[in-house]
Amino acid sequence: MLRALTLAWRGWGRVSPNPLVGAVVLGGGGEVVGEGWHSEFGGPHAEVEALRAAREHARGATLVVTLEPCRHQGKTPPCTEAIRSAGVTRVVAAIRDPGVDAGGGLGVLRAAGIRVELGVEAAAAAAQNAPFLFARTHPARPFVALKLATSIDGRIADSAGRSQWVSGEEARAWVHWLRAGFDAIAVGGTTALKDDPQLTVRGAITPRRPPVRVVFDRRAMLNPTAALVRTARETPTWVVASTDAPAASVASLEDAGVQVLRPTSLTMGLTQLREAGIESVLCEGGGALGARLLEAGHVDRLYWVQAPVWLGAGAVAAFPGMPDAAIASAPRWIPVERRALGQDTLLVLDRELCLPAS
Repeated sequence: MLRALTLAWRGWGRVSPNPLVGAVVLGGGGEVVGEGWHSEFGGPHAEVEALRAAREHARGATLVVTLEPCRHQGKTPPCTEAIRSAGVTRVVAAIRDPGVDAGGGLGVLRAAGIRVELGVEAAAAAAQNAPFLFARTHPARPFVALKLATSIDGRIADSAGRSQWVSGEEARAWVHWLRAGFDAIAVGGTTALKDDPQLTVRGAITPRRPPVRVVFDRRAMLNPTAALVRTARETPTWVVASTDAPAASVASLEDAGVQVLRPTSLTMGLTQLREAGIESVLCEGGGALGARLLEAGHVDRLYWVQAPVWLGAGAVAAFPGMPDAAIASAPRWIPVERRALGQDTLLVLDRELCLPAS
């Protein structure tokens, strides 16, 4: 199953809104006879690819897959039918598919006389597909991930406001990989004005759909000369303003090709993004926006890159204004991943585990 999870990552940025899925076929002696992963939206699913690789060795074999095989006819035929036709006698899945159409595949296989098992590495599989699972159980807003690069003492910029670059080259390359798997990349209005970011994916992965660039800017004051505005007709750019944003500023942005939303609150802004088809948002700052999202309970995942540098008490705090919490009652987040990115350290934390019912 760990191998199947590793294979599934190869579809990152290319399969959304489908889930990441990897599969391994084991022969009678436990040896690997076939592997596969879902590599492209609309293309063959992981189970089909693994069975094709196994060929005749699939008969009497065990199929290990990170997500319950689908049972419906979509852009591709049901995986349950491919499994049955290949002669597989046992299927081991990490988690169920919560989809109304695709879910229930294990029941179909069991009815066909195939042994099924569920739950191997379930937590890891749920974390891997957290945005997909969240979208099917929380229709009111997108899955929100907050990415921050900080110093050891939790600062995102020095005392002069300079943030380029807190983290190193390897961490910045990883951010481009990360961006490729999200529907939207968001920043606050101050960050957009000060850093003039592009918010595009410029790494090894070309996403199937370029992420929408979103600026949370209550007053719609984004400068018309900013890179995000100048390129709005090339890459979708949206501004989440407010109902009291100046009409002239809104009109100026719209004339440049920027789509402006005017919700009554931050929560309503997220709802409007979801209604517009955005299922996952990667928020890259700044600190004020991140703190507002955290305080409102709207951050589902934290990607924290910690650089081995101290910036001091006068530097810009990563989480300004967060309310106090007692140790005994403070929410404890779930560690998902820890690893090195060059000299920096990545910590991934989830607010809760999006584990489908077994």
